[in-house]
Amino acid sequence: MSESTDIPAFNTDELDFDDFQLEETPNEDLDFTSHTPERDLSFFKNIPVTVTLEVASKDIALGELMKAGSGSVIELDKLNGEPLDVKVNGSLMGHAEVVVVNEKYGLRLIDVVDSALTSAIQ
Repeated sequence: MSESTDIPAFNTDELDFDDFQLEETPNEDLDFTSHTPERDLSFFKNIPVTVTLEVASKDIALGELMKAGSGSVIELDKLNGEPLDVKVNGSLMGHAEVVVVNEKYGLRLIDVVDSALTSAIQ
């Protein structure tokens, strides 16, 4: 059998912070924003993202969807003429309307949601 050795527990009463030589820092030195150099964020402008124009959506039971066939109509949650959601990597960026440019679909931004994305781009 091995003998167990008792290790004394750490006693916080024995700790004296006066033994440490700590330098006091004036509060004005804690303002990190004034000492932080401006960063060039142009690198981020070249990162590809996926822009999606979401027409509308509908929550539907799987059984109801399985009944759908050619010619079936599923009513969606947006009204005709209502602005469509523009999403960037799945996050709402703003609202737009559909346009045709050089025989391709495009989008015309109506408004941009104030978010971290818009402030990071500017």
